[in-house]
Amino acid sequence: MPAGAQPAGAPPAWVPGRRLGVDVGTVRVGVAVSDVTGMLASPLVTLRRAKDQSDLDRLAELVVTEEVVEVVVGLPKHLSGASGASARDASAYAEDLASRIGEVPVHLVDERLSTVTAASHLRAGGITARNQRSVIDQAAAVVILQSHLDRRPRTGPDAWGPRS
Repeated sequence: MPAGAQPAGAPPAWVPGRRLGVDVGTVRVGVAVSDVTGMLASPLVTLRRAKDQSDLDRLAELVVTEEVVEVVVGLPKHLSGASGASARDASAYAEDLASRIGEVPVHLVDERLSTVTAASHLRAGGITARNQRSVIDQAAAVVILQSHLDRRPRTGPDAWGPRS
């Protein structure tokens, strides 16, 4: 478990501020950012995974420039709930990111079907499958982050759950 990362489902203390959502792929990393109130996730950028880990360095820069108070990294589990190679890769990525950003917490969140959901939203918005490639990773990051934002506590540190 990453030093700065928490297990999926662990309710973090909610503090005001912008959050980053990260969808880790083998080739690309989709990034989304929330507004300062934590109500709305928006696509930010797609980074190319790099052997020199410059993508992680760029994410660390975004944490500073966007004044991020929390990062959520999608944890791709199988539908059965089991973790595979992609989940191990995302966990390692979260750990590497946590080591670069110091005090800003990194949380792993269940992202089952986030890419499928993102593709569905893009199709509904009139974006063809052919044109989705350039934005699908950002859209998946939006789904991951928005799901996390929608689960945030509403009336105190122990009020974890859906909006009422």
